[in-house]
Formats: sequence, structure tokens, C-alpha cells
Amino acid sequence: MRRTPLPPDALDDIDRALINRLQDGIALTSHPFAGIAADLGLSETEVVDRVALMRDLGAITRFGPFLDAKAMGGDFCLCAMEVPEPRFEEVMTLVNAHPEVAHNYERIHRLNMWFVLACDRPDDIDRTADRIEAETGLTVLRFPKLKEFFIGFRVSA
Repeated sequence: MRRTPLPPDALDDIDRALINRLQDGIALTSHPFAGIAADLGLSETEVVDRVALMRDLGAITRFGPFLDAKAMGGDFCLCAMEVPEPRFEEVMTLVNAHPEVAHNYERIHRLNMWFVLACDRPDDIDRTADRIEAETGLTVLRFPKLKEFFIGFRVSA
């Protein structure tokens, strides 16, 4: 997770076009990046390399499918923590080391770390949150989903 803005020249126009294009979806084929590469006048290798570089830079935080854990018998839970600023990097590293952590965001608020747990089984939510509490010594507040809303979130790069 990147905590500082990227320099203005970190991404070029092709990177920005790629970010915008990737949000439109990827074909489930043996060469999923071929169509995207053709749309942008790139090779498949260039697309893959650019995505990897943007991930390494922190321009994108994750790249992969969004799976509905609940539909597959698992569950999601929004969680929040109050992390002392001097420990933020340490706690962020501990939290992000859990494969169940799907997203992690810093907020300017008393509850300054928010993350989503996505688990294979519903009872793994509490087990994972309890483990994070044991590792960090901090309380993990849990906000289970009561109703789902699809908002079609998209970021224009």
C-alpha cells in the first residue's frame, strides 16, 4: 500500500489508457491481454510488463478478479482499526500479510485503517480478525455486510 502520491510523471498516457481499459473487463481466453494490447497498439508482453510495473510503483494496489466469496460459501467483512501513527507501517505490513485481506485503506480519522476480509468460510472472518488482533495488540472492529449495493465503481486515470 502506497502512502504518498506518485510523482506527476510516474505514469504516461499509455499507462493511464491501460488503467482505464482494464476496468472494462478482460476476456477469459488463453490470451486475455491480446485484445487489450491490440486496442492500445501494444504487444501482450508490454501490457503485462506495464501492469507489473504499475503494481510495483503502487499506482495500482491489486490486479486480479473480484470474486464473490459469499456466493462460493465464504464471506466478506469490512474491518477498521485505530492504529497509532508511529506503528502504521508495521501494522499495515502485518495486516496485509494475511491472504484474506482483500483491500486495505488508510483514512484520516480516528479509525485510520480500513480493510476487507474475504474468507472461504464465514467462521474464518472472526478467526482471521482475532489473529490480527493478537499480532498487533489492537482491536479489529468488524462491520459485516447487511445488504449489498452495486455501485459500479470506476476510477478514471
